[in-house]
Amino acid sequence: MIKINLLESVTERKSPLEKKAEETVGSPVSRLIVMSIVVAALTILLIGWDVISTQMAKAEAEKQLEIQRKRAAELEAMIKEQKELEEKIRNIDARVEAIKKLRASQSGPSAVLEAIRERFEMLPQLYLESIEQKGDQVTIKGYSPNENMVTQFGRSLEFSSGLFTNLNIETQRKENQAVQTAAASNNAPKIDIVEFTIRTTYNPAKKLSNQPTQQATGTGPQTPTNPQIAKN
Repeated sequence: MIKINLLESVTERKSPLEKKAEETVGSPVSRLIVMSIVVAALTILLIGWDVISTQMAKAEAEKQLEIQRKRAAELEAMIKEQKELEEKIRNIDARVEAIKKLRASQSGPSAVLEAIRERFEMLPQLYLESIEQKGDQVTIKGYSPNENMVTQFGRSLEFSSGLFTNLNIETQRKENQAVQTAAASNNAPKIDIVEFTIRTTYNPAKKLSNQPTQQATGTGPQTPTNPQIAKN
């Protein structure tokens, strides 16, 4: 008895398209074409990735370049500002030097006369005969109606925050010839005047240094010792 497996015969049958596809794939030419396509696709992917990575690197380089340019601009601005500050400092130093020179020029005879004139104005009864300066030594000669005025004038020199130091006063009584001649016929009493000579040391630097010190501390100069007075 003959048995026929209809199921196997049905499943083993292939359509014409399947047969044609198997024949096409199985041929060497078809395999070569497929491999070429795969290689070309991989090549394109590699080239694309290389292009993308290159563009990314370029963008990063441009970003870093822009950052460096900004830093360079900031550094240039800082250098310019530093130069301006140095120029301002030089100008200030020049002004300070000019002020120092001006103050040094004001410490000469004109400054001595001004300092003594200020103190003479407080005692209008004094008469100034001469002022002589040799270096820092000053000699003042004049006349006064009494010794008390001379003492007051000497104290005003002493109370000068160290501007005048080493004060020495010499006094001598003399008759006032002009008044005595006019009053001789009237039997008026004799009128004496006091001739004085004051020798002192002038310190112009003290005038400049003591002013800011007194303003900062709010205290005045210390009481100096009494001037030396020699009477004849």
